[in-house]
Amino acid sequence: MSETKPTAGPGSGPMGILNRIRQGNIWKSIFRQGYPNSDESRALAIVNSFFLHIHPVRVKRHSLKISYTWGLGIISFILFVILTVTGVWLMFFYVPSIERAYPDMVNLETGVTFGMLMRSMHRWAAHLMVITVFLHLCRVFFTGAYKKPREFNWVIGVLLWVITLVLSFTGYLLPWDQLSYWAVSVSTNIVGSFPVFGTQLRLLMLGASEAGPEALIRFYTLHVILLPLVMAALIGVHFWRVRKDGGLSAPAEATSAEAKAEAAGNEQP
Repeated sequence: MSETKPTAGPGSGPMGILNRIRQGNIWKSIFRQGYPNSDESRALAIVNSFFLHIHPVRVKRHSLKISYTWGLGIISFILFVILTVTGVWLMFFYVPSIERAYPDMVNLETGVTFGMLMRSMHRWAAHLMVITVFLHLCRVFFTGAYKKPREFNWVIGVLLWVITLVLSFTGYLLPWDQLSYWAVSVSTNIVGSFPVFGTQLRLLMLGASEAGPEALIRFYTLHVILLPLVMAALIGVHFWRVRKDGGLSAPAEATSAEAKAEAAGNEQP
């Protein structure tokens, strides 16, 4: 007598489980529409997704060339992400006090697994970010991408570069070794020589007449809390303005040529 094997139902198997997950309320609350296989569903996918919505609906063909942007903006953002991840990791092994700052750095390099690697990644990413943000500003300037209607985003970009420099400066004191101590001492003395408000500004930076525990905790707070939050907010505004201004700019001749090509394509039956 032969036995009949039960047939698999439509809801069994890996594909059936996947389909049931896609039909669930949790999946639909995250992904508001199905696979984008039509113009309407593609538009909904962009509108309902934050990560897609920050990109412009249309981009200029000329701006897609790597030789036009060299990817300096996205490289700067990736470096910021690396700095954030490595910085949070380093915070687990560092105490901002003059008694423990330098011993913690020595222990980080000699007694913590991957400590020297993470600190080196943080330091080199900081150096590279200063360079890439500056080169990004130069690219924007020499290609005329700061002109109307992108003046506001140009100001945001300059502020981001200034904050990058201040982040690098505030992080320089944290190891609390001879190099960082005297570098910050000389820098704050230069600030103190400014006319009118130099002395007050130096006192605000150090919290005392010379670099000490007050300066270390102030630099630490600026470096790990205030400045990163301000930079993250400005980066979000910067990306948003790029989208609202129609994507990356392009030279006038490239823009006019693309407009003519699009007009010629629309005239074809």
